[in-house]
Amino acid sequence: MIKFFRNIRKSLLNEGKTGKYLKYALGEILLVVIGILIALQINNWNENRKNARMPIKMLNPSEYM
Repeated sequence: MIKFFRNIRKSLLNEGKTGKYLKYALGEILLVVIGILIALQINNWNENRKNARMPIKMLNPSEYM
């Protein structure tokens, strides 16, 4: 997959289509940012889910032993 994107990038630069290359690069950066934001959202959701279970464990200390 990386080789595929590398070929697209090289062909756009070799043909002198700088504007298309910049659009391609911005699109790629946008996809990475969206992926990071989704990962952070999943992490926050998981942490909130774990924290919501914490008071229940504190009321029942026998689970720790």
